[in-house]
Amino acid sequence: MFEQITILGPGLLGASLAMKTKDSNLCQRLVVGTRRTENREACLAETWCDAAFCEAEAAVADSDLIICCTPVASIAPLLKQIAPAIKKGALVTDVGSTKLGICQDLEHISGKDFTFVGAHPMAGSEKSGLQNARSDLFQDAACILTPTEQTPPDALNKIRTFWEAVGTRIHVMSPERHDQTVAAISHLPHLLASALCKDLSEKDPIWSQLSGPGLRDTTRVASGDPELWQQIMLHNKGPLLEALAEFEKSLAAFKHALQAEDAETIHRLLEMGKDFRDQLNHD
Repeated sequence: MFEQITILGPGLLGASLAMKTKDSNLCQRLVVGTRRTENREACLAETWCDAAFCEAEAAVADSDLIICCTPVASIAPLLKQIAPAIKKGALVTDVGSTKLGICQDLEHISGKDFTFVGAHPMAGSEKSGLQNARSDLFQDAACILTPTEQTPPDALNKIRTFWEAVGTRIHVMSPERHDQTVAAISHLPHLLASALCKDLSEKDPIWSQLSGPGLRDTTRVASGDPELWQQIMLHNKGPLLEALAEFEKSLAAFKHALQAEDAETIHRLLEMGKDFRDQLNHD
């Protein structure tokens, strides 16, 4: 599909994407950009990496497709910084967990010399780093593309084809709709898991030794990188607060039913939760 692809930020997502891209023969040459010396050395030791650069400008110079896999707060600033070095006509996409701010920041430079199409593959792990990368990370994962009114249809189609080629299922929506959606299905669950773990951390230490798989399953995502998730939550503050307000209504419904010993309502609420969870298992 492309002569050269650059991955900026070869962490868990970036390195996994690089592996799959090379395994699927989607480019002739794959280049990474990372400031960390140990990451450059680790990438160069892999068969999927053809070159590694410290400076992002050098990494993107001759690439037809650039994928920014850096933390969400750095995506727009980095791409604006290196814009003059990007090859004319190149396509640029990302893996950021928020979209509205990024798309708005890049809208005034996208389309002049290169075209940016926002993307968010709903893939990952509570683990992080290059050492945890794997080529099947994106297989059957949803990937949300967030074109704007200025996005050329051919650019969107090319980015769509790329993300489909690495195994994802494509959904297209506006940046605003994306941020509202992921606030409810991704960012709120992480906040709740972290809040529960924070609360339990202040209880009797023996409790952690007595817990079973239910608590581990419920709170798995709380093991995610706090710095990364701090950025995500602050970047999606408005939609996340709206999702939290909606959740507080559900929590209050359980609380009131318990206070009233309303068995019928408790059963109905539990049944609604079970039905949704069973649907996730089916999907």
